[in-house]
Amino acid sequence: MIRVALVLLLGLMTVDSTAETIDVEYSRFYSHVKKLDNEDTQALQFAFGFLRVGEGRLCGVSSAEIVTDKKTMSLDVSDEGRFTVPTERALKLADALVRISLDEAANVCDMSVQLETKPEYLKTRYTQEELEFIYSQYEAFFNEMGSFLSFMMPTVKGLMIQFRDENLDHTTPQGVTINNGVLHLEQEWISEARGLSLPQAPLRITAMASS
Repeated sequence: MIRVALVLLLGLMTVDSTAETIDVEYSRFYSHVKKLDNEDTQALQFAFGFLRVGEGRLCGVSSAEIVTDKKTMSLDVSDEGRFTVPTERALKLADALVRISLDEAANVCDMSVQLETKPEYLKTRYTQEELEFIYSQYEAFFNEMGSFLSFMMPTVKGLMIQFRDENLDHTTPQGVTINNGVLHLEQEWISEARGLSLPQAPLRITAMASS
């Protein structure tokens, strides 16, 4: 899981003693999402959220929207408190803002950016080719980023499949085991797999990475 802390200093507007609405320039989000705007990473997305300082949990987000001088566009917020933004250069040129209503004070919530598989790739059955495709998308992203940040970027060694039920323990028909709601698939296993059957659709799929 990749999380990048960003400093949010602009547009703070107090709603009450514990909740706060913040305005963040869309350009900050665009600098991330534009990196995935190509065929080699079409199955991936950046999901944005806010980590509670010192607790490791996500702060609640009651709503998120993109605001320009001419219109306001609502964004879907997951039960976890994460949201995605469209890749639109026009929004950057229009100096759009992303307005986020937090359930907590902004000064205890740091923005996090998570690279994950898009929802349409989350299902209960995968062929070997589909697993290879998802793996190759992460590999392409890390390789591209590593071409100019090689001293910082890890390498992909497999896939991590996370389920909503954190207590889920299950061994698949293919012999791999879900422990506490997480399944780790090494690249070697993926390349030799004959597919994968899961007891339920995952919450997300991310990369397993090593330095």
